[in-house]
Amino acid sequence: MINLNKESCIACRKDSPRLNLEEISDLCLEIPDWDLAYENDIPTLTRSFSFADFDKAIRFVNKIALLSELEDHHPKILVEWGRVTVSWWTHIIQGLHRNDFVMAAKTGSLYL
Repeated sequence: MINLNKESCIACRKDSPRLNLEEISDLCLEIPDWDLAYENDIPTLTRSFSFADFDKAIRFVNKIALLSELEDHHPKILVEWGRVTVSWWTHIIQGLHRNDFVMAAKTGSLYL
């Protein structure tokens, strides 16, 4: 089993390769609570997290923001009362990169 939590994001450029379907399938096994979704035909990793109130949800978002700045990789975040939905993908390549799986694993760890 891979420990994605111990990895760091690497800088991506426009010519960085997207993960292929086999690589995505293998890495999805490492983050079973996340869904593979498509937004405008772009694969994303998406997960909703539940909270008792809005304040706890915002605190979680702030943790994600700090992590995102440290790793220089930023998600789409939707905040609602009692719920935060996070989506990861690599904007510059319009697809999934290993960084997205690293950040999904780290985001899940923040929820614990």
